[in-house]
Amino acid sequence: MAVKAPEDGYTAEPFVPERGGLPALRRAAAGCRGCPLHRDATRTVFGAGDADARVMLVGEQPGDQEDRQGRPFVGPAGKLLDRALAEAGIDPGEAYVTNAVKHFKFTRAEPGKRRIHKAPTLREMTACGPWLAAELAVVEPELIVLLGASAGKALLGSSFRVTQVRGTVLEEEIHGRRERLVPTVHPSSVLRADDRESAYDGLLSDLKVAARLLA
Repeated sequence: MAVKAPEDGYTAEPFVPERGGLPALRRAAAGCRGCPLHRDATRTVFGAGDADARVMLVGEQPGDQEDRQGRPFVGPAGKLLDRALAEAGIDPGEAYVTNAVKHFKFTRAEPGKRRIHKAPTLREMTACGPWLAAELAVVEPELIVLLGASAGKALLGSSFRVTQVRGTVLEEEIHGRRERLVPTVHPSSVLRADDRESAYDGLLSDLKVAARLLA
């Protein structure tokens, strides 16, 4: 009988250490084989920021630049997010940023061409859930900002619709902890918008809601 590969189980649980804080989590995540996404990605892109951060920002997955550099939100969407956070009154340097999925999922139009982002499935987000649960347990943020639909579905379930709840304050039990959350769009959607200025103003307005809760 063939031995099942770890990724066939679609859970990161066996790879998550029980103690050691963020450094131990980051080291362990580098070797995660909890789902097949690790096969094509360059590296695991774990969360970054202060273990005592009051706010945690959760996106969907790393993009091309993040996959190459090994840090979340270092590409164009990350730069736009930093600008919006600062304008809203949240110091980007005092936030913890991470993604629901820690490996870059992509497709190529042609061999050798640039890698095009492909949305992770709910199964892949669920497989990666133990890493996000561990980050939440260590950081214990006062507030979680959900960046986009995938982040919301990863933490709140498949019925989540960002357009219905963006800019509102939610209180939900997540991984055994009562959390306050403010959903908004992913900054990459602002970059793709036909009316980028209006889309940016919407993101900024939502982040100001988060800033008021932290004031």
